[in-house]
Amino acid sequence: MTPRDQSSADLDAHRVLDRDTFYIPNFITEQEEEYLLRKIAESPQPKWKKLANRRSTGAFKNSPHGQPNHIIMNEYLPGQGIMPHEDGASYFPVVATLSLQSHTVFHYYKYREEEDGSTTCTARSIDKSPVLSLLLEPRSLVISSGEMYTAHLHGRVILWPTPIDAIEEDVVVTDVSNNPSAVSVSNFDRLDNQSLKTAIESREPLRRSVRYSLTCRDIARVSNFQRR
Repeated sequence: MTPRDQSSADLDAHRVLDRDTFYIPNFITEQEEEYLLRKIAESPQPKWKKLANRRSTGAFKNSPHGQPNHIIMNEYLPGQGIMPHEDGASYFPVVATLSLQSHTVFHYYKYREEEDGSTTCTARSIDKSPVLSLLLEPRSLVISSGEMYTAHLHGRVILWPTPIDAIEEDVVVTDVSNNPSAVSVSNFDRLDNQSLKTAIESREPLRRSVRYSLTCRDIARVSNFQRR
């Protein structure tokens, strides 16, 4: 992989709306994606701890190590989702996820407020309407930080009106007023894949294929984390 330092780049230029979420299309090249996919295929039980010459966005500049020190690879088959969840306090409150091979739709949720305005009860329920939905293109990077990490959940399951996780294709639109069953994404204007944008504008379903994700985090004390 060819090193490319983006730490001096203006990360705020990739901010989605006014959220602490950043979307960077084509963060790696097609050749780099092929290299990573080949390494994944060659590894029966891949244990990704570090990527040589990994690129920097500056997102981890204030973390304990100034860069990610923990990378997890996950495989998602078409129809597989993951319920909204939090990453927890063991990590520095920044997570960066690189998508490989297939697109997916990524949702952020918040906890439902109680009558007194609090969300601190033990069994907190989730507001089923996502506060933000993104279309993640192959080779794109999504960064969640600040309140989008500490006060929100993220996942690939649609909760409204009932949980739907076995999604093999996505109907993505820019306006859901005429199609309430479709998903409206907030990063349409930032998408770089013209075929995906054309399909969305034509209201064509986007078929999912096998997707791999590399999730990068910074753990303050790796030895303690590994004993959990």
